[in-house]
Amino acid sequence: MSRPRRRVFGRCRGMSEPMSTHPRVEFEPDELAEVLARFDLGAIRAVNPQVKGSRLAPKAVVTSDRGRFLLKRRVRGRDHPLKVAYAHAVQDFLARHGFPLPRLIPAAGGEDTMVVFRDRIYEMFEYVDGVPFGRTPEEALDSGRVLALFHTILERFTSDWEPSRQGYHASDAVRASLNAVPASVSRNDSVAGRESELLATVSLLYEAYESAAERVDEAGFAGWAERVVHSDWHPGNMLFEGGRVKAVIDYDSLHIRPAVMDVANGALQFSIIGGDFDPRLWPPELDALRFRAFLQGYRQTRTPDDPQWRTLPWLMIEALVSEAVRPIAATGSFGHMEGFRFLQMICRKVRWLEHNGQRLLALVAA
Repeated sequence: MSRPRRRVFGRCRGMSEPMSTHPRVEFEPDELAEVLARFDLGAIRAVNPQVKGSRLAPKAVVTSDRGRFLLKRRVRGRDHPLKVAYAHAVQDFLARHGFPLPRLIPAAGGEDTMVVFRDRIYEMFEYVDGVPFGRTPEEALDSGRVLALFHTILERFTSDWEPSRQGYHASDAVRASLNAVPASVSRNDSVAGRESELLATVSLLYEAYESAAERVDEAGFAGWAERVVHSDWHPGNMLFEGGRVKAVIDYDSLHIRPAVMDVANGALQFSIIGGDFDPRLWPPELDALRFRAFLQGYRQTRTPDDPQWRTLPWLMIEALVSEAVRPIAATGSFGHMEGFRFLQMICRKVRWLEHNGQRLLALVAA
């Protein structure tokens, strides 16, 4: 599977939230008591586990006489103090410019919005009520509009520290994951006797990923302006009310990249069609109405340069492959779904995008 290395520029809830096979991590009682004491929330009436989101990042809903709050402990790898401080600065900047997001709660006696206890970092947010993505075109349209607002506001954001400039485009990390997939998946007995079929599936994904990356590079990717991007714009990171985005709730994956990478990933995440726990039953096509609505929502405020816009299907292929192969390379599965079956489904979706991506873009212009 190895190939010459290329230069790197860097439910259906959406592909970004595979249901984890790990047990959910919870706060220890003494940990919870110590951390809560660092915030001035008034008289606490109840503390209940929050079971949504990453199983590796414990959360608790705190109810006090001053309202409801959400306590979160950062997962390892996303808890460097400079990274957290940067994310908090971005959130504060967005909030001051009217962006819909939960307000960060400072620790007692100061303005610091992170608490450090036993070498772990904790954050407290106001609790926002809302409903999950209902898979409607109206919600997709508003999600595109809010992403454009995110990019527009952060054009004016500056910081002495910058996050990673890596991403899913032409990524050596994605290539390494693709190369690791056969050994990882082969540890599952369900592929016994089908090893050659598994290798062929991974090879098809590798070729599709490389071909898509080359198409994007040929369009001038290296010269595109970079800015703060969300990097995880998908339905699971949003709360809705009345068909509109009420709050965007996750800022752990901020990067510096061309904005069109967010647009492509968002268009994919808000239009992908999934199903139950058997990916063999998932259809290959995207939801054209939601795809069109998402991009129309974005274009209400911003329009990428035409060469960038035309690369959306190829960036979506890169994002799709990246989202799938990283967890499968690590665990052999995608949440509770068998890695081999999931990869076969991804192949079908990639092939569909290769043949129908430009037709989808034509729908947006119509």
